Amino acid sequence: MTEPQTPPPAPLPPQQIASLLATAEAVAANAYTPYSHFRVGSAILLADGNIYTGCNVENASYGLTNCAERTAIFKAISERGPGIVLRAVVVTNLNNAVSMPCGACRQVIAEFGDADTWIYFPDADGLRAVPLPELLPFAFQLRHD
Repeated sequence: MTEPQTPPPAPLPPQQIASLLATAEAVAANAYTPYSHFRVGSAILLADGNIYTGCNVENASYGLTNCAERTAIFKAISERGPGIVLRAVVVTNLNNAVSMPCGACRQVIAEFGDADTWIYFPDADGLRAVPLPELLPFAFQLRHD
C-alpha cells in the first residue's frame, strides 16, 4: 500500500505577494551595482510573520559580491539568530529581466527553509511561484547532531 501524498504547501495570498514585491522593488533602489548595473531586491517573510529585506552588493572582486536574497537572510539571522524559518522569498530587479535565485542563494534558502517555503521571482511569463523542493530538489544537507 502506498502512503498518501502530502499536498504541496499553499502559496501566499495575492495581496501579500504584491506587498512583498513592492517592498523588494523599493530596496532594490539601494543596490550597489557599479559594475553590472543590475539592481536586485529581495523581501523575505519568516514563518513568524517578520519581514526582512536585502539588495545586491557588488565588489570589484566578483566572488565577493552578495546577492539580495542572501543579504536579506543574513540580515534576519544577524537580528534574530539562527532559528529563523523562511516562509517566502521574493526576488525582483529594476532591469525588467528574468532573475531567479542563483545556486548559492538556493542553497542558503534551503538551509533556512523547508517544504512550506515559496520562492517568487520574475521569469519570462511574469512573477513565478515555486516551492523550495522544486527550486532545489537535491539540496546539500548536513545533520546538526
